[in-house]
Amino acid sequence: MLKKVAMLLSLTLMFNGVSHASVETLKVKLGQQYPNVKIDDLKATEMQGLYSGTLDNQIVYVNEQAEHIFVGSMIRLKDQRNLTKDLAVQQQPLIDIQKLPLNDAIKTVKGTGKRQLVVFSDPNCPYCKTLDANLAQLNDVTIYTFLYPIKTQSIIPSKQVWCSPNKAYAWQNLMAKGVQPTAAATCETPIERNLLLGKQLGLTGTPVIIFSNGQKAMGAYSSVEINKIWQQMGL
Repeated sequence: MLKKVAMLLSLTLMFNGVSHASVETLKVKLGQQYPNVKIDDLKATEMQGLYSGTLDNQIVYVNEQAEHIFVGSMIRLKDQRNLTKDLAVQQQPLIDIQKLPLNDAIKTVKGTGKRQLVVFSDPNCPYCKTLDANLAQLNDVTIYTFLYPIKTQSIIPSKQVWCSPNKAYAWQNLMAKGVQPTAAATCETPIERNLLLGKQLGLTGTPVIIFSNGQKAMGAYSSVEINKIWQQMGL
């Protein structure tokens, strides 16, 4: 982790003050200088002078002079978000949320509930707790929360939440206040089905957000970021 952060900091210094070339310019340079290197999905990153792309099904980074390729994770220091992992999730096929088994999720409706979000969350994931607090700031949304206990110690609490008389209340109490549910984990739950579903969807971590257009995002997105995505979607 420290080596990757150090690498990214050195890159920031290296590219600081360099004019930001366009994606098309970079494509031309790559084609002229290295015609046998096929990098797809080139796009600008948050780091000036550095572009992301896909080479042999792997996310790589290319400098604007088309001279170097970097492989590794790009970490945004202010919130420790792994931007490379976010990009990998976004590049996966879109998911039709209407085809998901929504009855296996906890349904929370706020306001008109006109916008929809699907969330895969683990009760012992700190970023899931942050996301849950951020989701509470949204308006006019229906949230389907799939209990996705990828941590072994999360299985029993997840089952207890599902077996509670008010699932949504038990979940909110657990995530926001750390109040453990008191219900016995003896009822029939969808936990095993959720774990299988997550694997089928290629979800290797939590939290994961799926928007109504099928786009995926991984991490504790803020309410501001979610609202921006909704605006881009015309919602």
